[in-house]
Amino acid sequence: MANRRYFGSIRRRESGRWQIRYRTRDGVRVAWPETYARRAEAVRVLAELERQSQVAGNWLDVAGSKVLFAVYAEEWINQHPRLRPRTADVYRSLIRRHLAPALGQVALGQLDTATVREWRAGLLEAGVSATMVAKSYRLLRAILNTAVTEDELIIVNPCRIKGAGEERATERPVLTLDQLYALVDLMPDRWKAFLLLKTFASLRWGEITALTRNDLDLERRTVRIRRQLLRVPGGLQLGPPKSRAGIRTVSFPAGILPELQRHLDTYSLDGPDGLVFVNEHGQPWHRGNFNPAVGWRQAREQIGVPKLHLLSRPGAQCRCCHRSGSPGRSPNPSCQFLGNGLSTVAALRRDSWVARE
Repeated sequence: MANRRYFGSIRRRESGRWQIRYRTRDGVRVAWPETYARRAEAVRVLAELERQSQVAGNWLDVAGSKVLFAVYAEEWINQHPRLRPRTADVYRSLIRRHLAPALGQVALGQLDTATVREWRAGLLEAGVSATMVAKSYRLLRAILNTAVTEDELIIVNPCRIKGAGEERATERPVLTLDQLYALVDLMPDRWKAFLLLKTFASLRWGEITALTRNDLDLERRTVRIRRQLLRVPGGLQLGPPKSRAGIRTVSFPAGILPELQRHLDTYSLDGPDGLVFVNEHGQPWHRGNFNPAVGWRQAREQIGVPKLHLLSRPGAQCRCCHRSGSPGRSPNPSCQFLGNGLSTVAALRRDSWVARE
């Protein structure tokens, strides 16, 4: 009698899977919408159902567990308190391209680990990159975490696949100084200073395109990052950097000063608030126009690095600083060339285009 359950029961279906049944607050006997291959798993879920029913009179919302994932995901994005417009656009794109086709019409209560595992395997088999699959998995896990912890529509998060949310990006090419300057020489005149400053100051695309003359101090060789241009439906929008740590002042080497000064004199808008980098019409550059505007594919092939990508944000710590930047040790000479002291290097992630000598 010690093992008798008063809250609910578990039975084995003809299919061999285990089903949970229990009574709601008004005495109606209901079946949990998900079945389980192992009895132990069903026992664990039933115990969690019982625990939740005893906490402040809380009972599972069985009707809520029937909400379709696509509907809940859209509400999750719309009601998330800290999502910036660009991030919301990225999440919607992931849902539209990778989540909704397979999971959009599945009820939350029907999402189990086997379904998630099948969805993930399907993406990989379809040729979706491992990095994009990991991003999609993390978004699915975050959405379902809210369904569990805040809305209490489901009992457990089915995203329990070890390592599924980890990205294992391949090593990105790193340019030598000679390769970098050979690449700059192949750029159209309007883009040379842009490429140099982005590389040595390790700026995101939105940060460098939002720079004004006021943000540059040529005497001290510093650039101040205080805002960024975000791509939103209908155009570009000014906003704060990605995080509070993104508001910073970064130094750059004296070697790029002549090209930067020439760019300011020739192409930048007038006045202290004039944008530094604009197109022929005086408008900020769009990321999607870069490759065709500069002949990027042909240029990277000419310098012998055909898989080089212009990163939209710093992608990694400076490897030389990561090795030598411990307390009490001097910065690597490469870091000194980049214009960063030890404390700055420790705080900033560097672009993959770290110049190595």
